[in-house]
Amino acid sequence: METAPDLHLESVVVSRLMWRLMPFLFLLYIVAYLDRINVSFAVLQMREQLHLSDRVYGRAAGMFFAGYFFFQVPSNLVLQ
Repeated sequence: METAPDLHLESVVVSRLMWRLMPFLFLLYIVAYLDRINVSFAVLQMREQLHLSDRVYGRAAGMFFAGYFFFQVPSNLVLQ
Protein backbone atom coordinates (compact mmCIF):
# COMPACT_ATOMS: atom_id res chain seq x y z
CA MET A 1 0.00 0.00 0.00
CA GLU A 2 1.30 3.42 -0.91
CA THR A 3 1.90 6.00 1.77
CA ALA A 4 0.63 9.57 1.73
CA PRO A 5 3.96 11.12 0.62
CA ASP A 6 4.17 8.65 -2.28
CA LEU A 7 0.65 9.54 -3.39
CA HIS A 8 1.44 13.25 -3.14
CA LEU A 9 4.64 12.81 -5.18
CA GLU A 10 2.75 10.82 -7.79
CA SER A 11 0.06 13.49 -8.12
CA VAL A 12 2.72 16.23 -8.40
CA VAL A 13 4.55 14.32 -11.15
CA VAL A 14 1.34 13.60 -13.08
CA SER A 15 0.25 17.22 -12.78
CA ARG A 16 3.61 18.50 -14.01
CA LEU A 17 3.59 16.07 -16.95
CA MET A 18 0.06 17.09 -17.86
CA TRP A 19 0.97 20.79 -17.96
CA ARG A 20 4.03 20.07 -20.10
CA LEU A 21 2.48 17.57 -22.51
CA MET A 22 -1.02 18.96 -23.04
CA PRO A 23 -0.03 22.09 -25.03
CA PHE A 24 2.14 19.97 -27.32
CA LEU A 25 -0.56 17.31 -27.74
CA PHE A 26 -3.13 20.03 -28.45
CA LEU A 27 -0.87 21.46 -31.14
CA LEU A 28 -0.51 17.99 -32.68
CA TYR A 29 -4.28 17.58 -32.63
CA ILE A 30 -4.73 20.86 -34.51
CA VAL A 31 -2.13 19.87 -37.11
CA ALA A 32 -3.78 16.47 -37.62
CA TYR A 33 -7.17 18.14 -38.01
CA LEU A 34 -5.82 20.62 -40.56
CA ASP A 35 -4.19 17.76 -42.44
CA ARG A 36 -7.52 15.97 -42.71
CA ILE A 37 -9.49 18.98 -43.86
CA ASN A 38 -6.77 20.16 -46.24
CA VAL A 39 -8.22 17.88 -48.89
CA SER A 40 -11.54 19.70 -48.56
CA PHE A 41 -9.86 23.03 -49.21
CA ALA A 42 -7.88 21.65 -52.15
CA VAL A 43 -10.95 20.20 -53.85
CA LEU A 44 -12.28 23.66 -54.68
CA GLN A 45 -9.61 24.17 -57.35
CA MET A 46 -8.58 20.56 -57.90
CA ARG A 47 -11.98 19.49 -59.24
CA GLU A 48 -11.96 22.17 -61.94
CA GLN A 49 -8.35 21.63 -62.99
CA LEU A 50 -8.46 17.83 -63.04
CA HIS A 51 -12.11 17.55 -64.17
CA LEU A 52 -13.06 15.31 -61.26
CA SER A 53 -16.62 14.17 -60.75
CA ASP A 54 -18.22 13.93 -57.32
CA ARG A 55 -17.86 10.16 -57.43
CA VAL A 56 -14.12 10.25 -58.13
CA TYR A 57 -13.55 12.84 -55.41
CA GLY A 58 -15.57 10.75 -52.94
CA ARG A 59 -13.44 7.69 -53.65
CA ALA A 60 -10.22 9.69 -53.27
CA ALA A 61 -11.40 11.14 -49.94
CA GLY A 62 -12.36 7.64 -48.84
CA MET A 63 -8.86 6.40 -49.65
CA PHE A 64 -7.38 9.13 -47.45
CA PHE A 65 -9.68 8.07 -44.62
CA ALA A 66 -8.81 4.40 -45.14
CA GLY A 67 -5.12 5.29 -44.98
CA TYR A 68 -5.60 7.05 -41.65
CA PHE A 69 -7.72 4.20 -40.34
CA PHE A 70 -5.55 1.24 -41.37
CA PHE A 71 -2.13 2.75 -40.66
CA GLN A 72 -3.00 4.19 -37.25
CA VAL A 73 -2.29 0.98 -35.31
CA PRO A 74 0.93 -0.01 -37.17
CA SER A 75 2.34 3.50 -36.80
CA ASN A 76 1.71 3.40 -33.05
CA LEU A 77 3.37 -0.01 -32.81
CA VAL A 78 6.42 1.33 -34.61
CA LEU A 79 6.59 4.23 -32.14
CA GLN A 80 6.91 1.80 -29.24
